[in-house]
Amino acid sequence: MSSEQRVAIVTGASRGIGRGIARRLAADGRRVILMSRSAGPLEELAAEIESAGGSAAARAVDVGDSAALASAVEGVASEEGRLDILVNNAGITRDNLSLRMSDEEFEEVIRVNLTSAFVACRAAARPMMKGRFGRIVNIGSTSGVVGNAGQANYCSAKAGLIGLTKALARELGSKGVTANVVAPGFIQTDMTANLPEDATRKFTEMLSIRRLGEVEDIAAAVSYVSSDEAGYLTGQTICVDGGLTMC
Repeated sequence: MSSEQRVAIVTGASRGIGRGIARRLAADGRRVILMSRSAGPLEELAAEIESAGGSAAARAVDVGDSAALASAVEGVASEEGRLDILVNNAGITRDNLSLRMSDEEFEEVIRVNLTSAFVACRAAARPMMKGRFGRIVNIGSTSGVVGNAGQANYCSAKAGLIGLTKALARELGSKGVTANVVAPGFIQTDMTANLPEDATRKFTEMLSIRRLGEVEDIAAAVSYVSSDEAGYLTGQTICVDGGLTMC
């Protein structure tokens, strides 16, 4: 089957990194199924992609609802007749120091950032194995590699995502399905736009590449990892971080 025909799901596609990934995969010729809780932004992005000559459809779903998410992923595979690429990007933060963090703050981040990825991967695995092709790309974070104060829940979820991905890589590789993590460092999005200038400058000075990352940097990595050419790359965590994890 031609790579131009491949069907991709991107969760958390309504804004930021997920939106950038969806745009890039559409530009690569994929049919992109956009998933998020926010129907409005998804419809706008789908229309934008279609007007640019791409192919996209929007599906509003709360990834924290395991039954709804599994049904949505299975529905895409059934309706499209195939499912080739799954990008688990949806995530939240509930930052707090460990001594002050409530059980609810911890559990919610685990549910949305880690459990949802497992549920989506499980639902996607069968159609991918049936098609003898699959690219699972889990969007992690350098926080899951080196840790970060005030983010015990988030770091645990992202570190768990690395373990989940390695297990999937071992289980599914013989069926033509790869699984990898793309771990962003400090990326400029609307969530980071309001940080103090001094904090941003000091952080930038820590990096080998003296700039903050762009959404397009992450999208480019996902584009390759999800491509036909990346068939021998699996079980890896690719840190797109300007050298942060070397510090």
